[in-house]
Amino acid sequence: MKNLTKAFAVIALSTASFATFAATEVSMAPAGEQSIGMVSASTHGSDITTLQNKLAAKAAQEGASSYRIVSAGGENHMYGTAELYK
Repeated sequence: MKNLTKAFAVIALSTASFATFAATEVSMAPAGEQSIGMVSASTHGSDITTLQNKLAAKAAQEGASSYRIVSAGGENHMYGTAELYK
């Protein structure tokens, strides 16, 4: 059951998008853009949206035009990484 919850969390992170950030979340590497690095974030609690917002903010801070969440997990402490593109 825990693995199923984590799988749903990864799917939700990789498909949702938020227009409030300068960087756009993508589900796969965008054509014509190059990887410019990785960012990571963590949050206390199990709120996946907070983790996604932190990764998006870090991507925007780094000047990325888009980002792709490549890992996410945790139960009472969420953590994740995203690849940045420009």
